[in-house]
Amino acid sequence: MSQDRYARQQRFCGIGKEGQAKIDSGRIAVVGMGALGTASAMLLARAGVGFLRLIDRDEVEYSNLTRQVLYDEEDAREHRQKAEAAAAQLARINSEITVEPVVSDLTPGNIDSLLSGMDVVVDGTDNFPTRYLINEYCVTHKMPWIYGGAIESEGMSMTIMPEGPCFACLTGAVRGGDDEGRTCSTVGVIGMATSMTASIQAAEALKVLIGAPVNQDGLVRFDLWQQELDRFEVHKDPDCPVCGKGETWYLDRTDFFYAKALCGQNAVQLTPDKNMLESGGRDLQDLADCLAGQGKVTLTRYYLAFEGTEASFRLFPDGVAVIYNTTDPGRAKSIYTEYIGN
Repeated sequence: MSQDRYARQQRFCGIGKEGQAKIDSGRIAVVGMGALGTASAMLLARAGVGFLRLIDRDEVEYSNLTRQVLYDEEDAREHRQKAEAAAAQLARINSEITVEPVVSDLTPGNIDSLLSGMDVVVDGTDNFPTRYLINEYCVTHKMPWIYGGAIESEGMSMTIMPEGPCFACLTGAVRGGDDEGRTCSTVGVIGMATSMTASIQAAEALKVLIGAPVNQDGLVRFDLWQQELDRFEVHKDPDCPVCGKGETWYLDRTDFFYAKALCGQNAVQLTPDKNMLESGGRDLQDLADCLAGQGKVTLTRYYLAFEGTEASFRLFPDGVAVIYNTTDPGRAKSIYTEYIGN
């Protein structure tokens, strides 16, 4: 390790040499490499976290560049996978740490293999179902995780510890969420708000690693445009289905996990049942052969893309698909069944 790389950080009384040693050996998973995930991962890499696992299936787009700090125009032009583009950039920032890109969504079928052994999970997702899935797994395995969200000029974060209130205590629900309300595609978001949220998350993650007191019983919320900052108490609910009663609704799902309308796109993402995910999904070469002659088929090591007169979609090896030209989950499922299979 370079002698002076972390010198200023170690001089901070909250960290010191002992804290830096714990950071060096820390293991963190960042779920979602969008605005929150890229900013958090960058800060954690610069701080010297020894192992970072970056989990995201998406490709870089030009609309990402205003706020997703690890990507550039070449990444968008080449349609690079976010996890791999982010990992490559972090390797240039800090070659002394290990960064592992995972080109996948987090699902009931792979969550244990991806989060097991982590010291803390950082939320960089953009949807409630995945957050509820993370919450159920982390509560079950007594693993800290740090929720974050940003929209317009607002941001919020909460550190969820095994002994404190969980995400379901915060929202008052164990499933669903306000995915149909304000989204980045309807009301927008500014990069400064996502970066500030990520800074809070990254600081909390370091505190978890070194054993410092964290914000485990309150939600921090700010409006950067109005320069407002508030903290709201969150109480542990003894009757909470997740942390109180141990229910795992998302972890146990065996039907279609969820249909998610993609932010800013005329498309629906479908995640199929847990059994299919665990068994490896469809053989893409076999499907490409079946679809030949019905439309344009493009096969890469990451996905199969199909463009036909009545359907267009992108299918990944684990069975997850993005169905284009619709926002109707029912229509998307019909296309999935007809062209890809059950």
